[in-house]
Amino acid sequence: MNADFIPVIPRGVRLHFDRVRDIWVLLAPERTINLDPIGLAILNEVDGARSVSEIANDLAARYSAPVDHITTDMHEFLTGLMNRRIMEARP
Repeated sequence: MNADFIPVIPRGVRLHFDRVRDIWVLLAPERTINLDPIGLAILNEVDGARSVSEIANDLAARYSAPVDHITTDMHEFLTGLMNRRIMEARP
């Protein structure tokens, strides 16, 4: 995955607020992934239209953080989800 790819949450996967545990989770078939604030911030920006670099620039501006740190965190997080087939990327 490079910075020009557009991350896409695939069909059957969705963000969900678990009221019992009082946390945001990513629901996928037969899996639930607890999200920390960073993961939630990233996934809230995934809209299927913007590239990784566009999302990283927006997050860097919002949180006054270096864009290279945001990009590295996003790459690790999204690659982990893609390896589990919970995230897709299109060129």
